[in-house]
Amino acid sequence: MEQAWLWFGVAGLIVVLELASGTFYLLMVALGVAAGGIAALLRADWPLQWVSAAIVAGLAVWLLRRSRFGRRRIKIDVSADPNTNLDIGQRLRVDAWQPGGQARAMYRGAEWDVELLPGELLDAGWFVIREVRGSRLYVAHVPA
Repeated sequence: MEQAWLWFGVAGLIVVLELASGTFYLLMVALGVAAGGIAALLRADWPLQWVSAAIVAGLAVWLLRRSRFGRRRIKIDVSADPNTNLDIGQRLRVDAWQPGGQARAMYRGAEWDVELLPGELLDAGWFVIREVRGSRLYVAHVPA
């Protein structure tokens, strides 16, 4: 009976750690540890308590991985993500292009290297920033 309280105490500690981490994985492990406590209440031997805890924790983690909460997020290219880089979608004026689609332009009070995206014309005018890589802005014509 004392072993059961040990199992449940450890499960409670894991739940507290889960609250600090913000993932559901420690919660699944806590379920497994609680299963070990239930096995102790049913007067199972010490090795059977460990086996039941491991099986329930493993099954719970596996089910979590297969659920929508455990799926990995698709990584987004931050060089073209307007949610990450606030320069994406902003406008700037390019007065002259060098051969090869490169220029220098004033943007946010400083001169930046600007490169024209493939398929765009080398005309001077207003452009919209589509990507930022280092100190280089990749631009396209402003849609009409």
